[in-house]
Amino acid sequence: MRAIVLAGAMVLATTGFAAAGDNHHAGSSMTWKGGGFVAVSPKYEGSDEYRVVGAPFIFPSFGSASNIVDVRGIDDVRLKLFKNRWMVAGPLAGYQFGRDEEDGDKLVGLGDIDGGFVVGAFAGIKLMPSLIFGASYHRTVSGDVEGGQLRFGLEYEQPISSTLTFFGKTGATYADDEYMDAYFGVSNAQSNTSRAGLTVFDASSGIKDVYVGAGVKYQMSRRWSFKVNGRYSRLLGDAADSPVIETEDQFSGSANVVYKFGR
Repeated sequence: MRAIVLAGAMVLATTGFAAAGDNHHAGSSMTWKGGGFVAVSPKYEGSDEYRVVGAPFIFPSFGSASNIVDVRGIDDVRLKLFKNRWMVAGPLAGYQFGRDEEDGDKLVGLGDIDGGFVVGAFAGIKLMPSLIFGASYHRTVSGDVEGGQLRFGLEYEQPISSTLTFFGKTGATYADDEYMDAYFGVSNAQSNTSRAGLTVFDASSGIKDVYVGAGVKYQMSRRWSFKVNGRYSRLLGDAADSPVIETEDQFSGSANVVYKFGR
């Protein structure tokens, strides 16, 4: 729960920065959007058990710049500070969940990993009217792990009707040595204290997973919108070979509802 509260604080701080930096839209009226989300994901990367989290949110909306804030996940809140016909880019922030020994039988004795705040940047290049190649870098800068991940792939978005939009994505994630060693490695000390008798494992940087996802956004009315999406990822390389994982197949999903205040 503390992680979700911290993530909510990061979202508000980020959107506040967006508000302060949106002076070039002076003259456009500011309103607010609020709502809530619920998400389901593995208890930890490689787990075959799942957890459900949820939280409310609120962020500013600036007329034609109402989409300057793009909330893609707790660790992926984006500010579209640069945008033209063919490209979008900007900073991102969020919160990276940690891992507790109690999250799985294989983790007992390995110690907890505290989560931390994430900072980074993203960019997308439009290849076709509905197709974008995107990349984003996410680095945890607090907590027990100061590792980074690079996500890259294709994103597709296509209106089905005036109220319904379909979107999909596919890609891969590269993780550096610090991230891989923390979440998938087993040190000598951890091997000695492991309740499951895990052997020493050195996890090196590389492609951590490949993924595919899809969802829909429904504009229920001028004020209300609803979005739901799901994702499947497959662990690869040292992540798949790690003795801490229970399954290579990872499923997640989320849903959110948004209400637009004001005019």
